[in-house]
Amino acid sequence: MMQFGAKEMTRQKNLLEIVKFVDGDGIILKDIISKKEFEVRLYGIDAPEINYCNKIKKDEKELQIPAALLIKLGFLSFNFLKDQVNLGDVCILVQEENNLVDKYGRHLGYLILNDGRVLNEIMIKEGYAKPYNDVFCEMLPLYQEWNLQAKNSSKGLYSIVNKF
Repeated sequence: MMQFGAKEMTRQKNLLEIVKFVDGDGIILKDIISKKEFEVRLYGIDAPEINYCNKIKKDEKELQIPAALLIKLGFLSFNFLKDQVNLGDVCILVQEENNLVDKYGRHLGYLILNDGRVLNEIMIKEGYAKPYNDVFCEMLPLYQEWNLQAKNSSKGLYSIVNKF
């Protein structure tokens, strides 16, 4: 299980159920007690988009990779995420106090699965997401290191492209 430094304030939400997959870095959870559903953006990671949108146009231009290929990579990431967990699984969400939600109102957090693994870390280590550098998170330096290892080992999406 991931360890948080004492300097960073964290918040933990227990008894959450996975109810829907959004994409390679997003998931819908339900609080088992209140029955409220909310979207979570996996903190510190970024997976390719699965729909044609403004971000895919930006990524296409910046990366010099056709949108159609980026979307295919996005679906590979999405399918890998769905292979790691099941709908109905109970999990824990750990959030950094200074970054609880993003500009779209999605909760930001690290998703700890019922077997103790952290979904964010799995996605990075296996090469199906890259570090999200636009917002600092406590795990970013490790995510950058693990991403480089995945890239150098041609894991996940890096077996197809050298950047995404």
